[in-house]
Amino acid sequence: MRQELMSLPKTLADDVARNLVMVARLIDEDPEEAYGYSRVALRLASRVAAVREAAGFAAYATQKYGEALAEFRAAKRMTGSVELWPVMADCERGLGRPERAMAMAGEPEVQKLDKAGQVEMRLVAAGARRDMGQIDAAIVTLQSPELASSAVHPWTPRLRYAYADALLEAGREDEAREWFGKALESDKDGSTDASDRLAELDGVEFVDALDEDKEDVTGTAGTAPAAVDHAVSAVQDPASDIADDDFVETTDDDDVDDDEDDTDELNAWADRADAAAESVDAPAEAAPEAEQKAEQNKAEQKAEHDAEQPDAEGPAKA
Repeated sequence: MRQELMSLPKTLADDVARNLVMVARLIDEDPEEAYGYSRVALRLASRVAAVREAAGFAAYATQKYGEALAEFRAAKRMTGSVELWPVMADCERGLGRPERAMAMAGEPEVQKLDKAGQVEMRLVAAGARRDMGQIDAAIVTLQSPELASSAVHPWTPRLRYAYADALLEAGREDEAREWFGKALESDKDGSTDASDRLAELDGVEFVDALDEDKEDVTGTAGTAPAAVDHAVSAVQDPASDIADDDFVETTDDDDVDDDEDDTDELNAWADRADAAAESVDAPAEAAPEAEQKAEQNKAEQKAEHDAEQPDAEGPAKA
């Protein structure tokens, strides 16, 4: 992202970076708020691939799958990378088109993915099979060397969980219990609810005081953890890390035309991004200095006011 921002005027790059940082900070806890900031960044720099990608993940996190798919396609055109292929296929599922997701699973782009991307694509394809009522085919889709391996990778808990969930839907309860257990063993970060699923199979009931929705790791949002990782990596370099002389000073109308016609709503989002960034970055010790400066300003204003008042005793006598 640093290299892409360097192509923008510095002031514009700062504004874009602030909004992207807010997207990364909020996408997991408050997706709707993150989506708002992503729209500002998109308005300011729609020709930056990292902005399109972050906007896509923000839309994806709020289940705006059509919008997310459009942004991912734009980012793919700009970069030529196939990294977004699995989440693009998952967007097709979210739009109720599992057959398109299955078609994407057979495209040459899948062979260009790294191991994590191929596992992600397998999860999406299995989910599409389940969407179409093909549970046995979904189980077969998940059976792979990655599933059988004893090595633990970031995607291992979700792969094992998805397999266990598919087995349970197929009525293979004993096997499902075994794989939920394996998912739990590998899930050090608690990315799945494997422990709750095991308890349910054993007849143990829990009452959740907050009644929070369980994360769906096999349905349409099955690639959500990867989505968050992508969004964070896309905005991990704030504009403050970029030296002034790294920027290409330009007044290209194509880069700034969107900035000139921002709506009031987008300006409000930008103001909130500035305020949030200042509240995070301002050092605590700046408070006494600010108070001292305020007192100094007050004294200067009083002196000016006294100087402007006429002399109550009249003009001085010669």
